[in-house]
Amino acid sequence: MAEYKLILKKRELMGKKLKGLRAEGLIPSVLYGGKEPVLLSSEYVPTEKALQGAGYHSPIDLDIEGKKKMAIVKNVAIDPVSRKIMNVEFQAISAREVVEATTPVVVVGFEESEASKTYHFAMTQAIEELDVKAKPADLPKELTVDASAMKEVEDKLTIANIVLPEGVTFADKELDPEQVVASLFDPAVEAEKREAEEAAAEAEVEAPAEGKTESTEEKAE
Repeated sequence: MAEYKLILKKRELMGKKLKGLRAEGLIPSVLYGGKEPVLLSSEYVPTEKALQGAGYHSPIDLDIEGKKKMAIVKNVAIDPVSRKIMNVEFQAISAREVVEATTPVVVVGFEESEASKTYHFAMTQAIEELDVKAKPADLPKELTVDASAMKEVEDKLTIANIVLPEGVTFADKELDPEQVVASLFDPAVEAEKREAEEAAAEAEVEAPAEGKTESTEEKAE
Protein backbone atom coordinates (compact mmCIF):
# COMPACT_ATOMS: atom_id res chain seq x y z
CA MET A 1 0.00 0.00 0.00
CA ALA A 2 1.35 3.40 -1.01
CA GLU A 3 1.73 6.31 1.40
CA TYR A 4 -0.14 8.70 -0.89
CA LYS A 5 -3.71 8.28 -2.10
CA LEU A 6 -5.96 10.04 -4.61
CA ILE A 7 -9.62 9.64 -5.60
CA LEU A 8 -10.39 10.08 -9.31
CA LYS A 9 -13.31 9.74 -11.70
CA LYS A 10 -13.38 8.74 -15.34
CA ARG A 11 -14.08 11.55 -17.79
CA GLU A 12 -15.26 11.88 -21.36
CA LEU A 13 -14.47 15.56 -21.86
CA MET A 14 -11.45 16.27 -24.06
CA GLY A 15 -9.77 19.10 -25.93
CA LYS A 16 -11.22 22.60 -25.48
CA LYS A 17 -13.90 21.25 -23.15
CA LEU A 18 -11.24 20.68 -20.50
CA LYS A 19 -11.30 24.42 -19.82
CA GLY A 20 -14.74 24.01 -18.27
CA LEU A 21 -13.52 21.04 -16.26
CA ARG A 22 -10.69 23.09 -14.81
CA ALA A 23 -13.11 25.94 -14.05
CA GLU A 24 -14.96 23.51 -11.79
CA GLY A 25 -11.78 22.96 -9.75
CA LEU A 26 -10.86 19.64 -11.36
CA ILE A 27 -7.59 18.49 -12.91
CA PRO A 28 -7.69 16.28 -16.01
CA SER A 29 -5.32 13.33 -16.03
CA VAL A 30 -4.46 10.20 -18.00
CA LEU A 31 -3.51 6.77 -16.67
CA TYR A 32 -1.19 4.75 -18.89
CA GLY A 33 -0.10 1.18 -18.49
CA GLY A 34 -3.22 -0.77 -19.44
CA LYS A 35 -4.52 -1.86 -22.81
CA GLU A 36 -5.81 1.67 -23.42
CA PRO A 37 -5.13 5.01 -21.70
CA VAL A 38 -7.81 5.91 -19.15
CA LEU A 39 -9.07 9.51 -19.06
CA LEU A 40 -9.54 10.75 -15.50
CA SER A 41 -10.12 13.83 -13.38
CA SER A 42 -9.68 14.68 -9.71
CA GLU A 43 -10.21 17.60 -7.34
CA TYR A 44 -7.45 20.21 -7.45
CA VAL A 45 -6.39 20.49 -3.80
CA PRO A 46 -6.13 16.72 -3.03
CA THR A 47 -4.29 16.21 -6.33
CA GLU A 48 -1.82 19.00 -5.61
CA LYS A 49 -1.10 17.57 -2.15
CA ALA A 50 -0.58 14.06 -3.52
CA LEU A 51 1.77 15.30 -6.24
CA GLN A 52 3.78 17.43 -3.83
CA GLY A 53 4.24 14.48 -1.50
CA ALA A 54 4.90 11.75 -4.04
CA GLY A 55 6.79 13.76 -6.64
CA TYR A 56 8.13 11.59 -9.44
CA HIS A 57 9.58 9.03 -7.05
CA SER A 58 6.86 7.63 -4.77
CA PRO A 59 3.85 5.50 -5.75
CA ILE A 60 0.28 6.76 -5.33
CA ASP A 61 -2.76 4.58 -4.64
CA LEU A 62 -5.43 5.66 -7.12
CA ASP A 63 -9.09 5.03 -6.33
CA ILE A 64 -10.88 5.18 -9.70
CA GLU A 65 -14.59 4.95 -8.94
CA GLY A 66 -13.88 2.23 -6.39
CA LYS A 67 -11.27 0.39 -8.46
CA LYS A 68 -7.76 0.44 -7.00
CA LYS A 69 -4.65 1.12 -9.08
CA MET A 70 -1.08 1.86 -8.04
CA ALA A 71 0.75 4.42 -10.15
CA ILE A 72 3.66 6.85 -10.26
CA VAL A 73 3.62 10.33 -11.76
CA LYS A 74 5.26 10.50 -15.19
CA ASN A 75 4.54 14.09 -16.16
CA VAL A 76 2.83 17.21 -14.81
CA ALA A 77 1.87 20.10 -17.10
CA ILE A 78 2.06 23.50 -15.37
CA ASP A 79 0.56 26.74 -16.69
CA PRO A 80 3.54 29.10 -17.26
CA VAL A 81 1.60 32.15 -16.05
CA SER A 82 -0.64 30.99 -13.20
CA ARG A 83 1.70 28.11 -12.21
CA LYS A 84 -1.38 25.95 -11.70
CA ILE A 85 -1.48 22.24 -12.56
CA MET A 86 -3.08 21.77 -15.98
CA ASN A 87 -2.75 18.05 -16.59
CA VAL A 88 -1.20 14.96 -15.02
CA GLU A 89 0.08 11.74 -16.58
CA PHE A 90 0.14 8.63 -14.39
CA GLN A 91 1.85 5.31 -15.14
CA ALA A 92 0.19 2.23 -13.68
CA ILE A 93 2.61 -0.10 -11.89
CA SER A 94 2.54 -3.43 -10.12
CA ALA A 95 3.79 -3.91 -6.57
CA ARG A 96 5.97 -6.77 -7.84
CA GLU A 97 7.59 -5.12 -10.84
CA VAL A 98 10.73 -3.01 -10.83
CA VAL A 99 9.96 0.55 -11.92
CA GLU A 100 12.04 3.61 -12.73
CA ALA A 101 11.60 6.87 -10.84
CA THR A 102 13.30 10.26 -10.68
CA THR A 103 14.56 10.82 -7.13
CA PRO A 104 15.91 13.99 -5.43
CA VAL A 105 19.53 14.01 -4.29
CA VAL A 106 19.94 15.64 -0.86
CA VAL A 107 23.28 16.59 0.68
CA VAL A 108 23.29 16.17 4.48
CA GLY A 109 25.77 16.99 7.23
CA PHE A 110 27.50 19.94 5.59
CA GLU A 111 26.77 22.30 8.50
CA GLU A 112 28.67 19.93 10.80
CA SER A 113 31.67 19.64 8.50
CA GLU A 114 35.03 21.28 9.15
CA ALA A 115 34.74 22.93 5.75
CA SER A 116 31.71 24.86 6.95
CA LYS A 117 32.39 25.39 10.68
CA THR A 118 36.14 26.10 10.57
CA TYR A 119 36.94 27.40 7.10
CA HIS A 120 33.52 28.85 6.23
CA PHE A 121 33.53 27.37 2.76
CA ALA A 122 30.28 27.18 0.81
CA MET A 123 28.93 24.31 -1.22
CA THR A 124 27.44 24.13 -4.69
CA GLN A 125 25.37 21.14 -5.80
CA ALA A 126 25.71 20.00 -9.41
CA ILE A 127 23.25 17.09 -9.41
CA GLU A 128 19.77 17.65 -7.97
CA GLU A 129 18.13 14.34 -8.93
CA LEU A 130 18.89 10.91 -10.36
CA ASP A 131 16.84 8.10 -11.91
CA VAL A 132 16.70 4.88 -9.91
CA LYS A 133 15.07 1.47 -10.29
CA ALA A 134 13.32 -0.51 -7.56
CA LYS A 135 10.08 -2.19 -6.64
CA PRO A 136 7.44 0.38 -5.59
CA ALA A 137 7.78 -0.46 -1.89
CA ASP A 138 11.56 0.10 -2.07
CA LEU A 139 11.53 3.41 -3.96
CA PRO A 140 13.30 6.00 -1.78
CA LYS A 141 11.87 9.47 -1.23
CA GLU A 142 15.37 10.86 -1.65
CA LEU A 143 18.99 9.85 -2.10
CA THR A 144 21.27 11.26 0.58
CA VAL A 145 24.99 11.94 0.36
CA ASP A 146 26.98 12.77 3.51
CA ALA A 147 29.12 15.93 3.47
CA SER A 148 30.13 15.90 7.15
CA ALA A 149 33.70 14.78 6.35
CA MET A 150 34.39 17.60 3.88
CA LYS A 151 37.33 19.81 4.85
CA GLU A 152 39.54 21.14 2.03
CA VAL A 153 38.21 23.40 -0.70
CA GLU A 154 39.24 20.75 -3.23
CA ASP A 155 36.98 18.13 -1.62
CA LYS A 156 34.10 16.84 -3.73
CA LEU A 157 31.16 14.49 -3.36
CA THR A 158 30.61 12.10 -6.26
CA ILE A 159 28.07 9.52 -7.37
CA ALA A 160 30.23 6.94 -5.61
CA ASN A 161 29.50 8.66 -2.27
CA ILE A 162 25.77 7.96 -2.57
CA VAL A 163 24.80 4.85 -0.62
CA LEU A 164 21.76 3.31 -2.29
CA PRO A 165 19.12 1.66 -0.09
CA GLU A 166 18.72 -2.10 -0.36
CA GLY A 167 16.85 -3.13 -3.49
CA VAL A 168 17.61 0.14 -5.31
CA THR A 169 19.91 0.58 -8.31
CA PHE A 170 20.73 3.47 -10.63
CA ALA A 171 18.64 3.39 -13.81
CA ASP A 172 21.65 4.40 -15.90
CA LYS A 173 24.07 1.47 -15.86
CA GLU A 174 26.77 3.64 -17.46
CA LEU A 175 26.54 6.37 -14.81
CA ASP A 176 30.07 7.59 -14.02
CA PRO A 177 30.78 6.99 -10.31
CA GLU A 178 33.28 9.88 -10.38
CA GLN A 179 30.70 12.39 -11.60
CA VAL A 180 30.60 15.32 -9.15
CA VAL A 181 27.45 15.73 -7.07
CA ALA A 182 28.65 18.67 -4.94
CA SER A 183 31.82 20.69 -4.47
CA LEU A 184 33.21 23.47 -2.26
CA PHE A 185 34.27 27.05 -2.91
CA ASP A 186 35.63 29.91 -0.81
CA PRO A 187 33.16 32.84 -0.86
CA ALA A 188 35.92 35.31 0.06
CA VAL A 189 38.07 34.25 -2.88
CA GLU A 190 35.10 34.36 -5.24
CA ALA A 191 34.25 37.88 -4.04
CA GLU A 192 37.82 39.03 -4.75
CA LYS A 193 37.64 37.54 -8.23
CA ARG A 194 34.36 39.35 -8.96
CA GLU A 195 35.80 42.68 -7.77
CA ALA A 196 38.88 42.20 -9.97
CA GLU A 197 36.74 41.33 -12.99
CA GLU A 198 34.49 44.35 -12.42
CA ALA A 199 37.52 46.64 -12.09
CA ALA A 200 39.00 45.25 -15.31
CA ALA A 201 35.69 45.72 -17.12
CA GLU A 202 35.45 49.34 -15.96
CA ALA A 203 39.03 49.98 -17.12
CA GLU A 204 38.20 48.62 -20.59
CA VAL A 205 35.18 50.91 -20.85
CA GLU A 206 37.14 54.02 -19.78
CA ALA A 207 40.15 53.40 -22.06
CA PRO A 208 38.35 53.82 -25.45
CA ALA A 209 36.59 56.93 -24.14
CA GLU A 210 39.93 58.58 -23.33
CA GLY A 211 41.32 57.63 -26.72
CA LYS A 212 38.30 59.07 -28.49
CA THR A 213 38.68 62.39 -26.66
CA GLU A 214 42.30 62.73 -27.71
CA SER A 215 41.60 61.98 -31.40
CA THR A 216 38.75 64.54 -31.39
CA GLU A 217 41.04 67.22 -29.98
CA GLU A 218 43.73 66.42 -32.55
CA LYS A 219 41.16 66.67 -35.34
CA ALA A 220 40.06 70.10 -34.08
CA GLU A 221 43.67 71.36 -34.21
